[in-house]
Amino acid sequence: MASSSTRQWVYVAAIVGGLGLGAWALATFSPIPEGAEVGQRAPDFRAMSLTTGDSVSFREAYKGSVTLVNIWATWCVPCRAEMPAMEELYSKLKDRGFRIAAVSIDEGNVDDVRAFARDLGLTFDILHDKSGEIEKIYQTTGVPESFLVDREGTIIRKQIGEHPWNSPANHLIVEELLGKSDGQ
Repeated sequence: MASSSTRQWVYVAAIVGGLGLGAWALATFSPIPEGAEVGQRAPDFRAMSLTTGDSVSFREAYKGSVTLVNIWATWCVPCRAEMPAMEELYSKLKDRGFRIAAVSIDEGNVDDVRAFARDLGLTFDILHDKSGEIEKIYQTTGVPESFLVDREGTIIRKQIGEHPWNSPANHLIVEELLGKSDGQ
């Protein structure tokens, strides 16, 4: 007959073995998080278009475009500060295929997001992800956070925090990305 001490060690061994097996299964069968880093393909996400009210897929809606994905919120002061610079860059280059997918992560009423865009006179695409899923998919650390994506869907630049998107340097980068597929 086994002593109670031996039974306890058998239980401990079974528990440790079960935990090890579980860890192995998670490591082996869990999907690898995509994240969003320079040089990688931009992860797909779905968000509601404030123009149509429809859920759109990033990869489907922006395929073939040079796109600035901007993750922001109405309560974010740096987000509000950088939006006019984004609008200026967009206005200058939209006719050449430049697009902006500005994804609000506000949990509140979508009317607040619409009012924000209207107050700033934004004409680029305003999307809404009330669930905040894009933050997980892109593994963001806060707002604003932006990702410049080329026509092939590769992330060319990642910017954390407010940024002067209308600067000559940024204008040149986007123009070069637009020119690549224009045969230039």
